Amino acid sequence: MKRFADLTEQEVLALAISNEEEDGRIYRTFAEGLRERYPASAKVFDAMANEEARHRDLLFDLYRTKFGEHLPLIRRQDVKGFIRHRPVWQVQPLGLDEVRKYAEVSELETERFYRKAAQATNDASIRKLLDDLAETESEHENLAHKLGEEVLTKDVRAKEDETARRMFVLQYVQPGLAGLMDGSVSTLAPLFAAAFATHNTWATFLVGLAASVGAGISMGFAEALSDDGSLTGRGSPWLRGATCGLMTALGGLGHTLPYLIPHFFVATAFAFVVVAVELIAISYIRYRFMDTPFWSAAFQIMLGGALVFAAGVLIGSS
Repeated sequence: MKRFADLTEQEVLALAISNEEEDGRIYRTFAEGLRERYPASAKVFDAMANEEARHRDLLFDLYRTKFGEHLPLIRRQDVKGFIRHRPVWQVQPLGLDEVRKYAEVSELETERFYRKAAQATNDASIRKLLDDLAETESEHENLAHKLGEEVLTKDVRAKEDETARRMFVLQYVQPGLAGLMDGSVSTLAPLFAAAFATHNTWATFLVGLAASVGAGISMGFAEALSDDGSLTGRGSPWLRGATCGLMTALGGLGHTLPYLIPHFFVATAFAFVVVAVELIAISYIRYRFMDTPFWSAAFQIMLGGALVFAAGVLIGSS
């Protein structure tokens, strides 16, 4: 890799052209990815991509005047110390916060890099060129802010933010909540049945561990195979499955771990407390994200938990 300080004026200008072209393609990708769900934000990135293309043409016209038609291939990854941005595929699936932050950081870092490079060079022509590029990047930031104010009005932004919230609920909260509910409630019966049948904390722990892990694997595959997300918009099936499976296992392990305590009645008392905390947490999540009144959610989940718990105790005591 070359050091930035070792680049010639021709290479610096070629690098600037490459940088503008790459940023324009990234913004166009963002626009296409956002167009269906966030059309207003897509317009912002379309306009930013057009502006990057215009600046690229201006730089190329200047390059032709000074160096001719041949443009050497030099990219930011070829230069040591140049800005490294996350690949676009790592921002998938595209969300409003991610792409807005990506664009803001990209423009700001590029401007700062050019200004630092300008301060470090002793060549007056290179210094002027880098200062001009820094000003150009500063204009890009202002453009993004201006376009955001013109296109993303308060009402539009609120609507798109609400869409983003719904997508978060569909892709993460719902599968996670389903897993937590299943793990916290369905494992109560086998755990407390084993506890009251054996009064052996280690045996109870093994039963709870097996029930939690088995339920996590089962729920994870069930969620992942339920739909591929293409029609429902619920996102990657494997991500949903992993979220659901992990939360299922955690829900069961929460009240299983107290049975590592050797004393049966102490372990059972701790398990009761953990169950109560789990049920309250589930009720709050339903209240916070699913628009369910808290006391209604608490009554429903605690009634279900109490019935499963009672079934486990009765079976274990028989």
